[in-house]
Amino acid sequence: MVTKILSGIILSVALLPAQEVFPPLKASNLNGKEMAIPAEFEGDFNLVLIAFQRKQQDNVNTWLKPLPKISEAHERLRYYELPTIDKLNPITRWFINNGMRSGIPDKTQRARTITLYIDKRPFKASLNLAAEDTIYALLLDRAGLVVWRASGDYTEEKGKSLEQFLSGK
Repeated sequence: MVTKILSGIILSVALLPAQEVFPPLKASNLNGKEMAIPAEFEGDFNLVLIAFQRKQQDNVNTWLKPLPKISEAHERLRYYELPTIDKLNPITRWFINNGMRSGIPDKTQRARTITLYIDKRPFKASLNLAAEDTIYALLLDRAGLVVWRASGDYTEEKGKSLEQFLSGK
């Protein structure tokens, strides 16, 4: 709460935290389609699962297991996996993407997997992602605003919270 006195009038203003906005990026999914994200995300709400380390795939998978059922119940929801890696040269990116592509035979899942090769520091700062030792689930609205968030593995509690938000409760 900030209190100011202007012309003898006392004003009290609650300072709200700045709302995080997903930064506009160009990236390619594992099917090779280049995308402008978050603008080209397909849902009215888009859940992005952000991982920073290869070993976090098991953590991401805890979310991927219930998400088909959740998205079926909430038709405005789409979800994406965003492995997030520092900028690399094109040859190294090609090897990494081909390795990931070979591990994901399903074309639909490959379309939802968009590898970000970016400067991670400003990206993390813009989304208030404190550390790289956990994964993040961020729900974005159509404009890319973060409207719901969780970190770590999926739990029933996090799933219920997400569904309540999507249901408007």
